[in-house]
Amino acid sequence: MDAQAQNIAAPTTPPINASREQVGWYFYDWANSAFSTTVVTVFLGPYLTTVAKAAADADGFVYPLGIRVFAGSFFAYVVSLSVVLQVLFLPILGAIADYSRLKKQMFAIFAYIGALATVGLYFLQGTNYLLGGVLFIVSNVSFGASIVFYNSFLPEIATPDRRDHVSSMGWAIGYIGGGLLLALNLVLFSRASSFGLTEGQAVRISLASAGVWWGIFTLIPLTRLRNRQPAKSLQPGRGYLRTGLSQLIHTASSARAYPQTVLFLLAYLIYNDGIQTVITLSSQFGQEELGLGIGTLTTVVLMVQFVGFFGNMIFDWLAKVIGAKGAVMISLAIWGGTLGYVYYFLHGTLGFYILGLIIALVLGGSQALSRSLYSQMVPRGQEAEYFSLYEVSDKGTSWLGPLIFGVALARTRNYRIAVLSLVIFFIIGLALLSLVNVRRASLEARHELPGDDQA
Repeated sequence: MDAQAQNIAAPTTPPINASREQVGWYFYDWANSAFSTTVVTVFLGPYLTTVAKAAADADGFVYPLGIRVFAGSFFAYVVSLSVVLQVLFLPILGAIADYSRLKKQMFAIFAYIGALATVGLYFLQGTNYLLGGVLFIVSNVSFGASIVFYNSFLPEIATPDRRDHVSSMGWAIGYIGGGLLLALNLVLFSRASSFGLTEGQAVRISLASAGVWWGIFTLIPLTRLRNRQPAKSLQPGRGYLRTGLSQLIHTASSARAYPQTVLFLLAYLIYNDGIQTVITLSSQFGQEELGLGIGTLTTVVLMVQFVGFFGNMIFDWLAKVIGAKGAVMISLAIWGGTLGYVYYFLHGTLGFYILGLIIALVLGGSQALSRSLYSQMVPRGQEAEYFSLYEVSDKGTSWLGPLIFGVALARTRNYRIAVLSLVIFFIIGLALLSLVNVRRASLEARHELPGDDQA
């Protein structure tokens, strides 16, 4: 073993279930939820669509890099592109992290790149839609990278019987953090004239504030989380990048040793792609199809944040009664029914508030419990690598859903049909999840099982 690998193995491993680290871990959900809510869910979609329409030709098309794109679909396509880039880079980063004691440092680097790119959205105005697209791609890819390292700490700071609770607490605190900043931005937007601002300036300040919030509160987990001794050491003469690429190829070829983990991951990537697409494009739907103003959209998402806290606690309780897998399956059935409601019954402001209420009750449960379920199935020593695959469709990130939505919208010019097209993600995801055996997956990954037995 070379000197570098020997240095890696020297430090002692901090104790698991350390409350100090768990509290610090919670606060990254608080920090990054500002990006998910203020930027992705509320302000950027409608605002970037308005900027793209201002730059469009008479037929409603813009031409980024010479490619003909319907202006209304531009934001959806940018989301898809950002996640395709995550697919290419995040698994390599995750593999590198599993071989190094640099997990926290890499977490910090990507968190602050994302935060700075988000602050840069302040300069999005006029017809400069391309600037907005580029900055969002940088911020969203960095966001995803930081979440890979963040999620990979979960198996290190909580034992299997505690992970449902710890994961749910992170999501719940994230709702409050994201909701608090969104409430402040709602005040700013609704009283823009009294502050001497135009609505456009208020939106740009709100976008930038999410980056500032993200950067400031990331300091809390950075002061509390600790790097562990990696389960693997570098081979002599091989650097992290080469090792990461080799490990990624090895993981892909050896995935058949963990068929239940792969099955769950496939189910998750499908159904959560649908969830994230609904969340990401809901504000654009409200503005373009229902004619709702940014103030109304912000109020609804704000309601989702705070009601979501209680919805998250309800599903945490439900998971204890019927198991996390059963609770997630119930949430997916509700998600599918919600899209039928949007297509057939959603009209006007009241209907949009009802939609927000339904989403609030199931959103946290479907995502927090999926994260804790997956943590039971991840092979030891490959946490960051496997969570990088998971992050391809985690908070605020999806690629196939926005692509299908954008294509359906461009072809039909009908937002309701575009939304209804997403129901296939919940049907397929629910069917695949029903086939996953959680206990077998845990045994395959050689994990200690949680106290309850889940089929």
